[in-house]
Amino acid sequence: MDKKYEAIGVLDSGLGGLSVLREAIKIMPNENYIYFGDSKNAPYGVKPTKEIRDLTFNVVDFLIEKGIKGLVVACNTATSAAVSELRRVYPDIPLVGIEPAIKPAVELNRSGKILIMATPMTIKQEKFNLLLNKYKEKAEIVPIPCAGLMEFIEDGILSGEELEEYLEEKLSIYDKSEISSIVLGCTHYPFVKDVIAKIVGSNVIIMDGGEGTAREIKRRLREKNLLTDRIKKGNVDIYNSLDEKKVIDLSWKLIQQP
Repeated sequence: MDKKYEAIGVLDSGLGGLSVLREAIKIMPNENYIYFGDSKNAPYGVKPTKEIRDLTFNVVDFLIEKGIKGLVVACNTATSAAVSELRRVYPDIPLVGIEPAIKPAVELNRSGKILIMATPMTIKQEKFNLLLNKYKEKAEIVPIPCAGLMEFIEDGILSGEELEEYLEEKLSIYDKSEISSIVLGCTHYPFVKDVIAKIVGSNVIIMDGGEGTAREIKRRLREKNLLTDRIKKGNVDIYNSLDEKKVIDLSWKLIQQP
C-alpha cells in the first residue's frame, strides 16, 4: 500500500487524546486514524519519567505494527517524558507532541494571570519548565497541578456537582477579574471546558493545544508528501488497553462531543 494511504496514529495515557483526534478529523476528514488510549495505566501524570517513557514506547510499537505514516503524542505528560527519545528512535516518522498553548495565551496580550491547568508530572517536567521560563518575562503564568481531574473524564463524568466542587476548589482562590486566560495543559481537560467556563465566567479565555497540534501534523505530513488524496471520509479505529466495551463506547461519545 502507498504510504500516503496509511493511518495517522494518535496516542494518549487514556481518553484525553480524543480531544486532539477530534480536531484532526475536522481538519483532515479524509485521513484514516488509529487511536490508542492506555487507560489501564492511566494516569501517566503521577508516574516516574522512565515508566512513562516505557509505556509510551509500548504504545508506539503497537501503532507502528498496525501501519502508520505519522504519529501524534496527544498527551502532555508523554510529550514531556518521551518525545525527544521517540524522535531519536524513529527519525523517519513525522511526529508531533502536544504542548500547553502557553505561546498563544501570551500572544493574546491581555492583562491578568495566565493559569495553566496540568497534571503534577507535566508541571515537574523540564520541557514544561523551559516553556514556562521562555515566557515568564512577558506574562504572569501560574501552573495549577490538577491531580485527580483526568480521572473524572476517564470515568465519563463530564458534569455534575462533584466535578464542579473539584474545579471550584482549584480555581476559586483566584480573583476572576485578574485571570486573563486558562490554558488546559492536559488533553483530557477540554472535555470539561464548559464546566470550567461556568466557574470562571465568560470573560476568561480558555485555550488548549488540540487544534494547533492537528495543524502541525498536517504540515509535517504535507512536507513529506504523505497527505492522502482520498476523496471519501476516512476510517477511525479505536483501541484501549482496558479493552472494555464501556471504554470504547465512551471514546466514541467523547469524539462526537460538540
